[in-house]
Parts: sequence; structure tokens; C-alpha cells
Amino acid sequence: MERVSKINYYLDIAQTVAERSTCLRKNYGAIIVKNDSIVSTGYNGAPRGRKNCSDIGYCMREKLNIPRGERYEMCRSVHSEANAIIAASREQMLDAELYMTCIDPATKEIVGGTNSCAMCKRMIINAGIKRVYIRDTKDEYRTVEVADWIEDDDSLTGIFGY
Repeated sequence: MERVSKINYYLDIAQTVAERSTCLRKNYGAIIVKNDSIVSTGYNGAPRGRKNCSDIGYCMREKLNIPRGERYEMCRSVHSEANAIIAASREQMLDAELYMTCIDPATKEIVGGTNSCAMCKRMIINAGIKRVYIRDTKDEYRTVEVADWIEDDDSLTGIFGY
């Protein structure tokens, strides 16, 4: 019997978490894993108690035609990575791994080529997470060493988006 790889197993779980997303643009799911145990999960949606874009029927960033990766202050959602970090203690996150998947809400297909936004990168760095796995297809993913985000500081480029 052939088993799914450990990384794709965790990415499958992150993909299931993404199904809880309330964003009309993209559905993200993230899980934090340490020592082969899931520490926390997160998906993108409005802060607790506020109406989600799926409840109000529109996305403000889409309504204003704002490109991906820009003007996140206009977004109602807390990102999946941020929600997963909020739900865990720092001790649980030190040297942990974060697994992330993005789904197109219209087609339910995996969206490849995604990445954490600048704010989430900063939170991941400060949380002490060491590695991020990002799903590109059902079986393919990218591995990001968080130390590379520190060394190659894209916040100094002046380029927006991702």
C-alpha cells in the first residue's frame, strides 16, 4: 500500500481547513505542526463577531479593483497564517512548520504560486516558525525556509504584491 507523503498529508488537512474560509476572492487554510502534532489551524475570514464577506455578499478589495498583495487594510479578513499563529503559544511555534493551501472559491481548484503576504511573513518570522510548505498542485508544493525571508528582506525592495 502506498501512503501519501507526510507533507502532502498536512497540506491535505490545510486544504480542508481552507473550506471554512469566508473570503470571496481566495480561500486559504493553514496549520502549524510541531513534532508531528498539529498545534493550531487557521483560515481567512473576518474577525470574530464581524460579518464576513460571504455574509455581506461582496469583497471591498474586489469592488475597488485592488490587485492581489496590495492594500490589505481594505480587507475584512484575518489571514489564515495569522489566525493559526493567534491560536498557538509561542513555545508551540518555535521551530514548528506551517502548511498552507489556497483554493479558488468559484472553481474549488487549488491555486498554485501563492505566498504569504508581507504582514504574514513578519508574523511567521516573529512566531519562530522555521519552515513553510505551500501547495501548488495536489502533489506539488514549495518549501520556504523562514530564514530566507529574513536574509532576503523583500520589504526593502519597494515592490508591492507577491
